Amino acid sequence: MPCAPSSRVTRIALVTLMVGSAVASAQTPSAAPAPDPDISTVIRELQAEVRELRGAVSELRAESERYRAETERLRRQVEAAPSASNRGDKDLGGSAPAGLSTDQRLAAVEEEQELLKDKVNQQYQTKVESASKYRVRLSGIVLLNAFNNQGAVDSIDVPSLATYRTPQASGGSLGGTLRQSQIGIEGFGPVVAGARTQAEVQLDFGGGFSRIPNGVTSGLVRMRTATLRLDWDRTSVVVGQDALFLAPQSPTSYASLIEPPLAYAGNLWGWVPQIRVEHRFEIAERSGLTLQGGLLDPLTGELPVTGYDRQPGAGESSRTPAVGVRASWSQRAWGRNFVLGVAGYYSKQNWGFNRDVNGWAGLADWQIPLTSWLKLTGDFYRGSAVGAFGGGIGRSVLFNGLLSDPATLVRPLNTMGGWTQLKVLPAPKIEFNGAVGQDNPFAEDIRFFPNAQSYLNPSLTRNRVSFVNFVYRPRSDVLFSAEFRRLRTFDTSNSSQMANHVNLAMGYLF
Repeated sequence: MPCAPSSRVTRIALVTLMVGSAVASAQTPSAAPAPDPDISTVIRELQAEVRELRGAVSELRAESERYRAETERLRRQVEAAPSASNRGDKDLGGSAPAGLSTDQRLAAVEEEQELLKDKVNQQYQTKVESASKYRVRLSGIVLLNAFNNQGAVDSIDVPSLATYRTPQASGGSLGGTLRQSQIGIEGFGPVVAGARTQAEVQLDFGGGFSRIPNGVTSGLVRMRTATLRLDWDRTSVVVGQDALFLAPQSPTSYASLIEPPLAYAGNLWGWVPQIRVEHRFEIAERSGLTLQGGLLDPLTGELPVTGYDRQPGAGESSRTPAVGVRASWSQRAWGRNFVLGVAGYYSKQNWGFNRDVNGWAGLADWQIPLTSWLKLTGDFYRGSAVGAFGGGIGRSVLFNGLLSDPATLVRPLNTMGGWTQLKVLPAPKIEFNGAVGQDNPFAEDIRFFPNAQSYLNPSLTRNRVSFVNFVYRPRSDVLFSAEFRRLRTFDTSNSSQMANHVNLAMGYLF
């Protein structure tokens, strides 16, 4: 219930006294003033405080007037209650049933007022101010990850590879991070040529670290995706930087949001500049076919040459966009979508001195509900020179010398891999997930050069990662998760490195 007007008047009086005291203290010097090298600064601060207090008084006065008017309206309704009851009106104030006593009808009116107030507050909380008249929505997750590693890994908070343990290493690591938190902003625009328009940008804090003491806790903001959509009833056009539509499925893990789970272990992924078109066909009442096709930036997975100016990679040097297509069939089963998809990808790469390489991949993905509480998902691919998406453990090609040397040979890296996950949903707020993935570059290509080189570790021959996790959502906006992950990475010396990763996560979604 709102505060009574009398309490509001009391608050106004108290604030007025505070204003008077502040003004008096600013105008009347004390008997023994403390030395102040800049009295004008103090005066300006006092004037600012006075202005703020005056603003607070004005707000309180306006709020008091609103409640006074509301009280008067309720009083008139109470006075009219007997006559309304005699007439047999259905309700009073829109919701109070006839035949009730005056106190009961007043309580019903007050309940309705409280309900309306809650709805107004909810609308106020969900509204994000925009420079345009169209609606904007803010979303994201604040995610804390506490982790413990046994063995050496490439990144202690979000590991993808097991690495060699150095002699001075302790054999493990422990820490925490919030850099996997994310922020999303969506804008909903006008209808253009019959299409609903929508724009979205997604950010996280996985862009590296500040070069300052304890900089590992200051993750740099980076752009993940930024897209503009035009959606008709059955056709969509998407322009911007978006996830790889060729491999839309991904395992479930709150231990790995900076990059998808099982990245570099069979799960192809990427946030790629692209233009694509999607069209949906309805085959039957509960099934449909979706066709997608688009042009993509021909990325190769190379590291940037500099940290500021962008230089062309081998794919961009080819002056030919990459092409991707996908077809998927969906059917409702057990109250969920049964999905089977196939996709193809092609890009041309120029590594200098007419050393052209064709990058390609064929993919298949599935999402199979086995029962209402059990679901199987996964992806498989076979390709060559697809390091841009984590294939070949992040490498597109191998070479036997400096790329600046015309005599250096460049060989595309053939690879294959995939992953699968079983999801168990025993209760609406609980889920268990178990997944395994592997990326397997061809040993023939890796051993082709006795001293192979690449922009990432050229000696890696296979990477296998598996995990099990538990996710509990006591509310839709709060989650807890625990995960155990095992990593095993093989190299050309016929040896392998192993590491275990335990991750505890707590997140708040907004």
